[in-house]
Amino acid sequence: MDEAIRRAAQQIGEARKGVPQIRAFFDEATNTASYVVHDPETRHAAIIDSVLDYDAAAGRTAFASADAIIAYVREQDLKVEWLLETHAHADHLSAAPYLQEELGGKLAIGKAILTVQATFGKLFNEGTAFARDGSQFDHLFEDGDQFSIGNLSATVLHVPGHTPADLAYVIGDAAFIGDTLFMPDYGTARADFPGGDARTLYRSIRRLLTLPAETRLFLCHDYKAPGRDDYRWETTVAEERTGNVHVHDGVDEDSFVAMREARDATLDMPKLILPSIQVNMRGGHMPEPEDNGTRYLKIPLDAL
Repeated sequence: MDEAIRRAAQQIGEARKGVPQIRAFFDEATNTASYVVHDPETRHAAIIDSVLDYDAAAGRTAFASADAIIAYVREQDLKVEWLLETHAHADHLSAAPYLQEELGGKLAIGKAILTVQATFGKLFNEGTAFARDGSQFDHLFEDGDQFSIGNLSATVLHVPGHTPADLAYVIGDAAFIGDTLFMPDYGTARADFPGGDARTLYRSIRRLLTLPAETRLFLCHDYKAPGRDDYRWETTVAEERTGNVHVHDGVDEDSFVAMREARDATLDMPKLILPSIQVNMRGGHMPEPEDNGTRYLKIPLDAL
């Protein structure tokens, strides 16, 4: 067992001393689950993977999803310490800057965001004005880093494969695992974006599944598996190990890679990948206005 996983497992074993309170906010338009996690003793909180409403046809942004989080935080009298991103999302725009302005807190992501910024900075021909050093974020986490939310202990795990920069945040007895696993009846995340890799994803997932069986797993997305009519975003390590249709115990690495690569070859690009990456690689900030005062998002043709 590697050191970061050992620390996370120890933390989960001790979490009965301080179980985090978790409130999910599900955005059906992007199938995204955002979370407010707080320490019931100190009422300090983190917001994970927030959503900015975006009308792609009109190029309009709105704040209804973020405002629901703000209302909850204020109603519960919480103090936001962290705004956490599990990765630079390709399916929704982050509302982190808006939430930070309203609620405070430090914006954080994994240090491998530098790889994402280098890759997509080139794709979008951003030039030297776009910093590729992660400075759009207040903090860049590395594998094994530890932090706190009030009296809750948190451990960071680097779990690349879906993208190079994916993180899981183990907070108390809960792990927020971004786009690695979905509900057991739906399977696993795709690995065909620039910098993604199915073999790396398999190893990251198997690493996550060495956490204690009772670990609560909170997912970033749900799409309703065939035959299921409700959205779900919480499961456990035990349930994933025994029931995940893509990567349950007994599925070897080569079999997973063959399945994942074949499946990914049939998938369309996410509808919001181009606007989402442009914004999220900037920490949720929009590109700077041009000389007419208007901000623009680019659509590179025939590039993906």
